[in-house]
Amino acid sequence: MADEQIIKRLPYSLEAEQSVLGSILIDPERFPAVATILTSEDFYIEEHKSIYEAMASLFLVNKSIDVVTLINALVKLGVYTDESGRNYIRVIAEAVPTAQNILDYARIVKDKSTLRRLIEACAEITENAFAEGDEVDNIVNNAEQKIFAIAQGSDQKNFTHIKEVIISVYDHLRLLETDRAAAVGTPSGFTELDHIIVGMAPSDLILIGARPGMGKTSFALNIAVKAARKTKKAICIFSLEMSKQQLVTRMLSSEGLIDNYLLRTGELQGKWDILANTAAMLSECEILIDDTSGITITGMKAKLRRVKNLGLVVIDYLQLMTSDRRIDNRVQEVGDISRNLKLLAKDLGVPVICCAQLSRAPEGRSDKIPQLSDLRDSGAIEQDADIVMFLYRAEYYKEEADDQNFAEVIIAKNRHGSTGRIKMGWMGQFTRFTDLDEPQAGGNG
Repeated sequence: MADEQIIKRLPYSLEAEQSVLGSILIDPERFPAVATILTSEDFYIEEHKSIYEAMASLFLVNKSIDVVTLINALVKLGVYTDESGRNYIRVIAEAVPTAQNILDYARIVKDKSTLRRLIEACAEITENAFAEGDEVDNIVNNAEQKIFAIAQGSDQKNFTHIKEVIISVYDHLRLLETDRAAAVGTPSGFTELDHIIVGMAPSDLILIGARPGMGKTSFALNIAVKAARKTKKAICIFSLEMSKQQLVTRMLSSEGLIDNYLLRTGELQGKWDILANTAAMLSECEILIDDTSGITITGMKAKLRRVKNLGLVVIDYLQLMTSDRRIDNRVQEVGDISRNLKLLAKDLGVPVICCAQLSRAPEGRSDKIPQLSDLRDSGAIEQDADIVMFLYRAEYYKEEADDQNFAEVIIAKNRHGSTGRIKMGWMGQFTRFTDLDEPQAGGNG
């Protein structure tokens, strides 16, 4: 019996593609909303790609999108002659009676496009597996990365034309104008800090550097809890130094304003109600903690890919991490880790906060103020990070006893804007940083 070859057609919907384009002709004001879902590459029919690109060109120069202007643009692009263009544009204009369901049509087109990319990725994965041309772990990791990229909508292999990027920038600027809070990235929760860095942007690698005992873990945890409460997204914390129990104890202390000493000794008379309320609040936050020692970037990525609605990643701390490959030189190893952390942030599309220990150099200077050159083990850390913040407390060096309730956050690098120094409150017994205008609790411990 002869083998039967089943010819499978790639998924697409002619009706949905026509309906999207027709709806834009009916209501051109809906184009920006469609552009947040689709690019021209999501259309299967080449003709429809060209029509969508022409619509984008008209939108960018503030020309109205209608049958006449669209045909004129397509003729100039050489897609149609005047008569052939007129006939087909009328077909798509009449394909849908109303633009009311335009976003539903756009999502159908996007879903079909996603299925086509999934089929293509699976073919590549199958080919790589048959070829056996790499380590099995690398083949599996690459396969997982391809599927994850499709799930995140970041797998486009082709170049993106600048006009499509400009459309997305326009949409972001409109969002900034109407709802600034929704468009400035993940907030740190500290007013003056957010004013300078304008929130933590997706794909940002944010480094918090300090000498041991300065409070970098506490600062990172304070930000994590504030972000979890504000965004309602999943916040993942990798703790390579402290156990998950120690980490949560710190959170209970800083959020409940319960003296950390009392939590460690169990002397909680009169504090149980406060502890219960704080525990209930933290339990409602989507905070996920992993205290695996010596975890690699690949290990982190594998776990993070499975987290839904991921909003922020916190790693404590850089120098305790190990590289995925064997590197004898520690400076090169830390540089490799640093580069992969930036790639992790970019691949996941979320900000990644990483704590880092500084060298002893500040202690040899008269002012003790940290500098970028103090980053321990590698200058690559400074290069890869989008934002570098240092923590400084004068009372740590016993310089000024009056400054024991204050700390400084020094923004030494900010790829998106200005640098500067911010004075903040420090409540050591609660391991809590505060805005200066936040009430300073004194006798809660």
